[in-house]
This record gives sequence, structure tokens and C-alpha cells, in this order.
Amino acid sequence: MPSDRTGRRRRARAGTWSAVTALALAVAGLATTPASAADVNNARNAGFESGLANWTCTAASGTTVSSPVHSGSSALKATPAGQDNAQCTQSVTVKPNSTYTLSGWVQGGYTYLGVTGTGTTDVSTWTPDTASWKQLSTTFTTGASTTSVTVYTHGWYGQAAYYADDISVYGPDGGGGGDPAPTVPAAPAGLTVADTTSSSVSLSWSAVSGATGYNVYRNGAKVTAVTGTSATVTGLAASTSYSFQVTAANSAGESAKSGTVTATTAATGGGGGGGGGSLPKHAVTGYWQNFNNGAKVQKISDVPAAYDIIAVAFADATTTPGAVSFSLDSAGLGGYTVDQFKADIKAKQAAGKKVVISIGGQNGTVSVSDSASAANFANSVYSLMQTYGFDGVDIDLENGLNATYMTQALRSLASKAGSSLIITMAPQTIDMQSTSNSYFQTALNIKDILTVVNMQYYNSGSMLGCDGKVYSQGTVDFLTALACIQLEGGLAPSQVGLGLPASTSGAGSGYVSPTVVNNALDCLSKGTGCGTFKPSKTYPDLRGAMTWSTNWDASSGNAWSNAVGAHVHAMP
Repeated sequence: MPSDRTGRRRRARAGTWSAVTALALAVAGLATTPASAADVNNARNAGFESGLANWTCTAASGTTVSSPVHSGSSALKATPAGQDNAQCTQSVTVKPNSTYTLSGWVQGGYTYLGVTGTGTTDVSTWTPDTASWKQLSTTFTTGASTTSVTVYTHGWYGQAAYYADDISVYGPDGGGGGDPAPTVPAAPAGLTVADTTSSSVSLSWSAVSGATGYNVYRNGAKVTAVTGTSATVTGLAASTSYSFQVTAANSAGESAKSGTVTATTAATGGGGGGGGGSLPKHAVTGYWQNFNNGAKVQKISDVPAAYDIIAVAFADATTTPGAVSFSLDSAGLGGYTVDQFKADIKAKQAAGKKVVISIGGQNGTVSVSDSASAANFANSVYSLMQTYGFDGVDIDLENGLNATYMTQALRSLASKAGSSLIITMAPQTIDMQSTSNSYFQTALNIKDILTVVNMQYYNSGSMLGCDGKVYSQGTVDFLTALACIQLEGGLAPSQVGLGLPASTSGAGSGYVSPTVVNNALDCLSKGTGCGTFKPSKTYPDLRGAMTWSTNWDASSGNAWSNAVGAHVHAMP
């Protein structure tokens, strides 16, 4: 959110002859050796268990780490820089005129997996940020004279570090030596119920060495398969008891089932909006800066009435995993005292406004990655709500999040704070490109208690719209085509807002005039003011808009809130 944010296995296939053919050849005195040997993984040091042996990484971008790992005890970590996409390569020996499956497990920032020098068509695949291990896979065919190819991984310039593990180039043995075939993994341990709602149960378990995926069973029947160590089973009946087991799997087969856990879904209740019923139908959110970065310094009382939700930026990480704290920057804010701050929050609330504490920002390092850190997060945020009078929390984590445990944390917070809790989110554009992304998953997981998602339509570059076309930031089409993904991906229109910078100083790129914001709001809510992209239907309940920040808005004479605020509040 700060203005300097810069965006952007296989099946062993032995040659099999029929018994009749083998017998006939034996009678004829001919050898019965199969025509081809079993397929193998031709990549060497595929799991990075021997450091970077057999791999070459650009500059000093690559290293190996002991956590996180997909299997074994080591994985690759590669960190892009401004002019370095952190590429790591390996030359792999292959056979001509042969088909291979290239796959690997990745986590972290943008990650690409590909191959060059195939002699036919070079291929690659990629994924945006992912907080848990995800498998990438593609196939390629070698040319008539191809005996080696170059396999590569890389991230994207200036983006977060990525992790890679268990790279496989599976197919005919090229003769260069590779890693051994896997064995059937052990049964998972540590299966626990992480969360329940009236229609879902969230599970988590411990990783199993050598596993490439996991199968989840409900009452003895398989209901889903996942690649990570957590899953949410949906479509359940309220107030009903279910039993669950998990198995681990890889190309060698499936493990025995884990121990059984039982969970009872909650009674039917909760409708959605997370305190949204006490907000106007169409609302404006603004981030208030608890620091001086050149924008106009404000007290909470200085924030214009056009803002319905004020997000205080930001809480601070602590040495306790998942826990956060808050310290008012009194010196940087001209002597603003804690007592004044608290009194100003109460005054805003008396005027019908909401004030939430924002977690994250560009430099936010809060990590909620297990049940303990989820509990720490919920307890510490609730403590801040009691101390300062905050109405809720804003999730602005720009370095990834774990959907399972953030869901657990926010539901725990909701159980403490009650139905008036405000929960807002401010993901980056890449975080909401697909419902499989962790941010999007989290929003859907807490849909019944979620107030609004104000995606940041800036510091982004080009992105895909819901129609599969590429749109460039800074246009009405960028706002409407990307918002469509959320609106059609499961969020209620009342849970979708458009996040834009208040001025050109508020972001590195992506500023649009208030007129463009208002046109996008009209396009989505009533079908007017559209660019070339026109949504297939309108969304009259669209929540509204957000800006970074109230301070940059004030620096520009409140031009943004005067124009957009009035327009949002005039929406029918």
C-alpha cells in the first residue's frame, strides 16, 4: 500500500509384452528383453538435497534452504532483483524424438518453469504468488537430433523470492543419470480440524516426505485432492457431524489413510457483510498514515466526512509469530497524543464512521502460518481493538498469506468481537486473478463475515480481465474487467470496492482521475460510462471505492474524496 510499492510423477512405464509374444520368441530362441527401459526422472539433484549441484543460478540469486521444503530436507530459494529474474538452469540429457513431462513444485512469488533447446517447440508454465506449494507441469517433445535440453526456473523482476523443489524431467532415460523413482509415501500425521462453519470444515495436517499431493476423505469417500497440507471441504449440512481422513500420494501410489478426526458444522446463521449492515450501502474507504512521508500530516479528526471507513496504517509485527502491535507516531505527527487519537476515533464512530487497524503494507512482515500464529494474530488484534477502540481489521499483506490459517485467525477474531466486526482487505491485482490464489481463497472462506475487498488497481502493470483479455492499468477497462473477476468469482457486489491512489504522489503508477473512477463505478453498477469492456450484467450493490491515502488526498485539496466520495454516496 505505501506509495513506493512497485508492482508487478509419473508412472513407471516398463516395456510390456504379452505372454504369447514372449513365449513365441522364447521358442524361437530370441531374447525377450523389452523394447524400452522404464521412464525415469532425468533431472539431477532434482530436490536440491545436494545444494545447487548441477544447477546454475544468475548472479547470487539462488541458494538452498531447509524451510519451506516440499519434500526431503532442502529446496531452492531464488530472489529476483531489479534487473535479475533469478533464473536457475540445468542441462538435462534426453533422447531424440521423445516426449517428456516437465514438472516441479513451487511456492512464493511469481514462478516460471520451462525448457529450451528442445529442437521442436520450447515450452513454459507459470503461476502468480502462492503461499503454499503448487505443482507446475507441462510436456515437450525432443527433435530428431536433440540429446540435451536446458530446464529453467525463474521469478519476475523486483518481485518476491520464489521457492522450487522436486523438479522432474520424466520420460525415456537420456543416459545422463537422474534421481531415483519415488516410493509410496507414509500416511499423513497430525490431522486436525482448523475451522468449521455451517457449511464447511477446514483441515490441516503435517507434510509427508516424498508426497506430491494429498487426498481428503469424508465419511470414507474421497471428496477432494490438494497439493498442500490443508483443505476446506464445502457443501456440508449445518449442525451435522462428519469424519475425515487424509492420504498422501505420488506417482508410486497412495498411502494408507491417516487417523480419523470428526467435526460438527455450526448451526445455520450469518448472512455476510461483517458489520457492513451498519455502513451505508455504498461506502468510501481511506487509509490514514501513521507516519510522515511527505504527504499532509493529519489527525483522525482531520479526515473528511466523505470517508466511511478509515484504515489506520499500519500495525507492527512483533517477535511473537502472528502477533501485531500498534504505536502512534506522536513525534512524526506533530505531537498527536494517544488520548487525542482515541478520542478522535470515538468521535468518528459517533458520526457513523468505522475505524480499523490495517495489517501489512509493503513492508509488513506478519506471517500467520500455523494454528499458534493464527491464535496470536486474533488475540493481538482484539487487544488493539479494546485498547484503541478500532472497529475491526484490514488485511493488506503484500508478501503472501496462508488461506487456511488466515481464515482461522479471522474467524477466531470474529468470535471474540462479534457481528459488528469490520473486516476489509486490500490485495494487489495479482492476488485476485484467480479464485485459487490464497488471498481470493481467504476472502471466499470468510465471505459471511467479510465487509469489503478493495483491490489495489495500481502499481500493477497489465493484468487479465474476466474475459481473458489483457488490460493495462490506468484505464476504465482495467478497473471494470478486473473487478469482474471478483464479482463473478464468488464475492457479493457489496463486498467489492475499487482501490485507487488519491494523487500521482500516492503510487508509483496506476493513478487515474476521479472521473475515471466514477465512470468505472457507473459501468459496473448501471452499465454506463464503460470503455471497450462491458460487463455481462450490472451490479447495483457494488460497495464503492478506496484510496491511498487520506493524507495524499489532503495534499491535493481533497480533490479525490470530494469527487469520488460524492459520487459513491449518490449511487442508488
